Amino acid sequence: MSNKSSRLGSVLLLVAILAALAVGVMMFGARFGLWEPIVGFGLIRTYMNPIGYAVAGLGIVGLLYQLITRNGSGALKAFIASLIGVCLLAPMISAKLQTPPSFPPIHDITTDTSNPPEFIVLDESRPGAKNSLVYGGPEVAAEQAKAYPDIAPIQTSKTTLEAFVEALRVAKSMGWEVVAENSKQLRFEAIARTPIYSFVDDVVVVVTSVEGVSQVDIRSVSRIGRGDRGVNAARVREFINAFER
Repeated sequence: MSNKSSRLGSVLLLVAILAALAVGVMMFGARFGLWEPIVGFGLIRTYMNPIGYAVAGLGIVGLLYQLITRNGSGALKAFIASLIGVCLLAPMISAKLQTPPSFPPIHDITTDTSNPPEFIVLDESRPGAKNSLVYGGPEVAAEQAKAYPDIAPIQTSKTTLEAFVEALRVAKSMGWEVVAENSKQLRFEAIARTPIYSFVDDVVVVVTSVEGVSQVDIRSVSRIGRGDRGVNAARVREFINAFER
């Protein structure tokens, strides 16, 4: 098989790379201020699979042609292009091969559902917010208990001030933007962003003394969306694990 250069293979590879870059921009464009997170999410839902099909299809056709013409270099480029297309289709393929996990239709997760930490500085005027910061009550608590029974307050032998300082350190290490902190009231509020799409969630952490030990409670709330696909619960778990290490 000849290894001569192939213009067709090069074009297919370039198209595949540009398609992958376009998908990347859709996913992370909000992080760079190009649009709101929901816009990028909508673009991915609308265009990612069609782009993947197109790239994979063109790559496979090009691969067959290059094999017929015995162009080794072109075949390799076309193969890589088709592989990029398949990678773009990977989330859809994965969803069809296995049942996706189910999540409750809630977006407000807290370690204390009977007396959830309240937001004081962050309020209903926060940019882009469609969800209220008023806790949903027993129905939300029941949904959380059923889906995430492991989420509970942190109890530590540290003093309340030590626990507050450690909680603040953990929050900053997780990349949260602390918007308000009060060492006297032992509480802080922060903004957290999801790695992909950069959806903004609001977080409050409060430290109290309970029966001789320090208790750390955290609450994480999504600004938009009825459900959160487990993002807030995962954030709370990550915070708890990091604190207890």
